[in-house]
Amino acid sequence: MSDAPEVRPPVVTPVRVVIALCLVAPFVAMLWVGSYARTDPAFIGIPFFYWYQMLWVLISTALTMTAYQLWQRDQRARRGGTK
Repeated sequence: MSDAPEVRPPVVTPVRVVIALCLVAPFVAMLWVGSYARTDPAFIGIPFFYWYQMLWVLISTALTMTAYQLWQRDQRARRGGTK
């Protein structure tokens, strides 16, 4: 008899879908160049093209932090609430 731990198949839950969306959204926003390839509206003299990308740095940070917190909560729930 083997003492190997039981391997469960991955489970798709609504929380994991939200995590995936949080991680994919910045890539989609930056790869869709047509949505921000312009100069107007300018913000304090900075063309839209540049400040939009800088804004996504902050948004990406917030989304990544959210995904991490959700992942940690999901892992604790799967382990049965230990730790």
